[in-house]
Amino acid sequence: MENENNVTEFILHGLTQDNTVAKVCFLLFLLFYVAIILGNLLIIITIKTSEQLNSPMYFFLSYLSFVDISYSTVTAPKLIYDLLVEKKTISFVGCIAQLFAGHFFGCAEIFLLTVMAYDRCIAICKPLHYTNIVNKYVCVWLVAASWVGGFVHSMVQTLLAIQLPFCGPNEIDHYFCDVHPLLKLACTDTYIVGVTVAANSGVISLSCFVVLVVSYAVILVSLRTRSSEGRLKALYTCTSHITVVVLFFGPCIFIYMRPSTTFSADKMVSVFYTIITPMLNPLIYTLRNGEVKNAMKRLWNRRVKSEQ
Repeated sequence: MENENNVTEFILHGLTQDNTVAKVCFLLFLLFYVAIILGNLLIIITIKTSEQLNSPMYFFLSYLSFVDISYSTVTAPKLIYDLLVEKKTISFVGCIAQLFAGHFFGCAEIFLLTVMAYDRCIAICKPLHYTNIVNKYVCVWLVAASWVGGFVHSMVQTLLAIQLPFCGPNEIDHYFCDVHPLLKLACTDTYIVGVTVAANSGVISLSCFVVLVVSYAVILVSLRTRSSEGRLKALYTCTSHITVVVLFFGPCIFIYMRPSTTFSADKMVSVFYTIITPMLNPLIYTLRNGEVKNAMKRLWNRRVKSEQ
């Protein structure tokens, strides 16, 4: 079939077709998005302005917060707006841009979470050599590698989607543009492309998840020789990160570790990793971290004193 594209825009089905439910969801997701922006900005400002939070763990955490803001911004504003309008449309170029940005920031977050697991593994298993192994130079390169990895992954996904012919219909049963819904609309055989997409996204998610599991297995083994107090402290530090990993990787693996098929549950699962997890990350990392909470208190006290 000739590779022609007769589609200039796509119609999104959105999250729900029920007007009453849509209005409730509008208020709910608007609050969620505000919480994502304010919560993650607070973490970034606290880490950047606090001299006590200068370890690699907080360096990575500040970038994770930045990625969470960017990742949720790819889908949340459009979702919130579409909940109030009857016809939900997105241009072809806008759809491809959303696909690229979503996979770019999503994959960067996957790599960052993996880097953070490596950081915790070195900090707990080799505490005496930690500052030499995970120095500032290494931190910068690890973050840069996460961005490059996200870019390469996103370029592959985007190029696979943009070369497909779309000749109608143009209705996407989702609230944002993603590879699997687009493959359903292509007027050509997409089996090879679907396998490539699953391999690209799924292998990254699964391989990083395996690395994470191995890292924490190594940590658990190393804790056997520690005192009870040392074990509790190390486990307390890692619990926050493990919680974030499970909340983010579970839905990602469910969505992308399969052929180009879509399920009715996909939209709700996507909400979880595009909005819910970025919103929960600040709460998870602050409520379970005394250093961050103390730094926030100091930041607040300085602000109050400056206003007096």
